[in-house]
Amino acid sequence: MALDGETKSHLREFQERLAERLRNASATPRVARLGMAIDERRWLVDLAEAGEIVPVPAQMTPVPNTRDWFRGLVNLRGTLFGVSDLLRFSGGGFTPLAKESRLLAISASLNLNAALLVSRMLGLNDASGWRHEPSADLSMPWAGRCLVDPDGRQWHELSLSRLAADERFLAVAR
Repeated sequence: MALDGETKSHLREFQERLAERLRNASATPRVARLGMAIDERRWLVDLAEAGEIVPVPAQMTPVPNTRDWFRGLVNLRGTLFGVSDLLRFSGGGFTPLAKESRLLAISASLNLNAALLVSRMLGLNDASGWRHEPSADLSMPWAGRCLVDPDGRQWHELSLSRLAADERFLAVAR
């Protein structure tokens, strides 16, 4: 179904208003973070570093001679984004594509047209009262503290700005 120019304009305005509301929510004293799951691991992302969240498009164009964790290119509202599988990038298996799978685009403010393949989104979380634990895996410089929610579940902070500056992440060519 093709969208006309007016519908696209309204959709873009809605997304901009929603993004502004999310940014304003993060400006409050609460520690609001966007929660997501990649495989069984729970991650928290700073709202200022997160961009658009979209279902995984039916068509992801593979790019020859790239790392196996680089899943290909997608067109999001007229802009090409490289899609990376963070689970595979960090040494795990491939993130399975399912109905709940999403792409999390990195904020345009980080100057990188990249999106992460996410198993499922877990919504906004207020982590202000959560217990901190030392992170056990120092091989991921983009992973921050480990937090434990009131239900005892572990969450790991994910710095998209550090990921976007990681030389290994930027080197998609084989």
